[in-house]
Amino acid sequence: MALEIVLITGMSGSGKSVALHALEDAGYYCVDNLPPELLPAFVALEHRHHGNRVAIAMDVRSATSLHQVPQALSRLRSQGVLVQSIFLDATIDTLVRRFSETRRRHPLSHDELQQGRKALVQIIELERELLADLREQSHVIDTSTIRASQLQSYVKSLMSTAQGQLTLVFQSFAFKRGIPMDADYVFDVRMLPNPHYEPALRDLTGLDAPVAEFLRQQPEVDLMRTHIAQFLAHWLELLDRNHRSYVTVAIGCTGGQHRSVYLVEKLAEAFSDRWTALRRHRELDGR
Repeated sequence: MALEIVLITGMSGSGKSVALHALEDAGYYCVDNLPPELLPAFVALEHRHHGNRVAIAMDVRSATSLHQVPQALSRLRSQGVLVQSIFLDATIDTLVRRFSETRRRHPLSHDELQQGRKALVQIIELERELLADLREQSHVIDTSTIRASQLQSYVKSLMSTAQGQLTLVFQSFAFKRGIPMDADYVFDVRMLPNPHYEPALRDLTGLDAPVAEFLRQQPEVDLMRTHIAQFLAHWLELLDRNHRSYVTVAIGCTGGQHRSVYLVEKLAEAFSDRWTALRRHRELDGR
């Protein structure tokens, strides 16, 4: 079996330890905060002693040598190593709140005076700049509004996908809770007929047959599904040829319960014959 490496990077406070624990539970040999300079030697050593699946977490604590990581990953891929890179992100407000709640010092702060909100925001913005190249080359997961259990589930689902081919992530969400930061494409379906205003459907979701049947009968819903599918079918082919590993398509409605959920299910079903298609329902998965 080929050696498989999962690299976990991302913003401080975004949940890297949670993701690493999920991989450990899935049978990966895990190490946290590996200096980038040691990556080639570590991979060779672990392949000999711990098997074929290794997960490594790196973050801004290795800021001075992070620029080496993309080139090191390219060399590993050229040697036949299967490399997946996941970047965990969150909004500034979320990260500030998490540091405030845990009372932990940000890795880039030097003293307690830098833990005030204004200084912390500046540090987080600096961290985002330092990690920009790694983010650009990774599959991004926005952890701003999801629970630890959701993050663990998302990471495990990514690891179950076939290597070396494009993976589509269709995600429903509620606009009232913010647009996901990890979305490559965002489609707004709030103009479609809303089952929320049907008393018998209000407490159901787009996963329930009565809601699905209601939406199936709406011409506007079918037209929206067709337009999104046509757009994606054209551009995903080009992305696949460009060797993209993951594309996240976010479908948003007001509450993330009915219309967006239904369309995510339909689109994932339609594209699953051509690519690996994962489904996420941000608001429903968090219940």
